[in-house]
Amino acid sequence: MFTRRHPYLFFLLTLFALLSVSVIIVSYLLVKGLQQTQFSDFVTESGGGKVGVVEIKGIIIDSRETIRLIKRFREDETIKAIVLRVESPGGVVGPSQEIYREIRKTVPQKKVVASMGSVAASGGYYVAAAANGIVANPGTITGSIGVIMGYTNIEQLFEKIGLVPVVIKSGEYKDMGSPTRQMTSREKKTLQYFVDQTHRQFVTAISEGRDMDLSHVESLADGRIYTGEEALKQGLVDRLGNLEDAIEWAGRLGGIDGKISAVYKREETFSVLKYLLKSAVKDLILQTMGQPLHGGYIYRPGEA
Repeated sequence: MFTRRHPYLFFLLTLFALLSVSVIIVSYLLVKGLQQTQFSDFVTESGGGKVGVVEIKGIIIDSRETIRLIKRFREDETIKAIVLRVESPGGVVGPSQEIYREIRKTVPQKKVVASMGSVAASGGYYVAAAANGIVANPGTITGSIGVIMGYTNIEQLFEKIGLVPVVIKSGEYKDMGSPTRQMTSREKKTLQYFVDQTHRQFVTAISEGRDMDLSHVESLADGRIYTGEEALKQGLVDRLGNLEDAIEWAGRLGGIDGKISAVYKREETFSVLKYLLKSAVKDLILQTMGQPLHGGYIYRPGEA
């Protein structure tokens, strides 16, 4: 009788009940998945002592995830050593320095070996120089020790199309490097000083990280690139070999006598449904459980 008198209300109640059951099921699955994240977000080769592998790929513009992984491997007692796999042409100075610093904090506690892939130049070499040792392929492109700033001046183009830039600034140098006007000699001198100062930081970091004479590093730090073979001759790397050679070396330095197994961060797969469900439900669940979420990983109270 109820369904005949109130068909729309019955439909809405049924839909609400189905949605409620769905939310409960999805919530349970998400909670279980999040609780297991700390165990399932890494892939470990079977058997043997563990060596953590931190991969740096592409242009270095953000250091947070790399630093998080280095710290996690450093504090994990089951990880005996760390390999920094570098596949990068360089990047921004700040993030490169942050990664360098985190590695330097790690080497007194746990051995770190850098493994260079096809290219590990500029900022890619910067971070590698902090390790206990560096392994490169004979044909690896490395070096490029230097700092560069550049911009394209489009002032004449603006003149041709009749555009006149109007700038209101609080100080003489606020629009320094503007592409719509010529750079003054004072501005160029200021930027040159900035580049020289940053370059000095780069050279000093290599000298300290590699325990090399500062004058020798300066002679190599003119921006040129080197093959892994030439870098070995110049003292910029320690050995020639591939990633497996680096893992083997790191494991032995870490005191592993038998078989060595590498631990990688699990590759994340993108799922639209998973993304939508997490966006809608995950934060609510975590707040209810009293567990903060950061970077897609669950952290228990008291953990870093």
